[in-house]
Amino acid sequence: MKTVNSLSGGKSSSYIALNYKADFNVFSLVRTNDKLCQYPDKKVRQIVSDLIGCEFVGTTEQDNIIEIMLNLSEQIDIDWISGKPFEDVINGDWNKGKNGSHYLPNQMVRYCTTELKMKPIFKWWEENINEVCEMRIGFRKGEEKRQIRMLDKLNANGNEEIKIVIDSTGKRNKWGMVEWRKPSFPLIDNDITQKEVQEYWNENKSVKFNKGYYNNCVGCFHRNPMFLNKMAQEHPNKMEWFAKMEEENKPNTFRKDVNYKQIINFAPQTEISFDDFNECDSGYCGL
Repeated sequence: MKTVNSLSGGKSSSYIALNYKADFNVFSLVRTNDKLCQYPDKKVRQIVSDLIGCEFVGTTEQDNIIEIMLNLSEQIDIDWISGKPFEDVINGDWNKGKNGSHYLPNQMVRYCTTELKMKPIFKWWEENINEVCEMRIGFRKGEEKRQIRMLDKLNANGNEEIKIVIDSTGKRNKWGMVEWRKPSFPLIDNDITQKEVQEYWNENKSVKFNKGYYNNCVGCFHRNPMFLNKMAQEHPNKMEWFAKMEEENKPNTFRKDVNYKQIINFAPQTEISFDDFNECDSGYCGL
């Protein structure tokens, strides 16, 4: 069975990439064509464009993720992939409401994960493996509850299935379930804790994790509003992109409790501390 390290740009999945050799390392980049999120270095934009095989303007994640993944790419082979730009996913015809506006991903319907992460990785899997593979997930010792939640979704063979179109020759697409990956958890199996991962990166300076780096979208709607306000202070243009998506698709919003223009306008917090590790750090979006 082929082995795959699923990379997110986080400390845990990056630790796996350098310490657990696999047949493949794959990274799915969330991108946008909006100049609000444009990556500042033109030469790096071209390098990333060449890696993903299409134009790279910027990402709705923190820009540090690009430097991190390029650092890793100097040490191991990584398949960089990317799906549609985020705004193209939002503005797709399939996602249009009765009033002409588009539904935004939210805590109940998290289609951004499916469209921006799962589908590109599955397409890559079809082209490169096309049989059940072992995909390593960076859950750490102490995160067994997350492991159990993922294992509970597997079929009787212990594999994860994905629903895809298996026949499009008729008037209607025929859908079916395809087994494609068997998750494994090397950090849990080897008792690697958050502390040990952090100590590793304190010693290993080959990958530059900036202070305050979180490897998920800057405006991820799963985040506490005060955390998002902190992101608005540090990454105002990227947070403005999320507010822009809401403005263009009224009355739809990413959250039920507050919109992003309100979050941006919260009174700034003088000091707020958050854990450097987050749910996306593992290489698997399991929020």
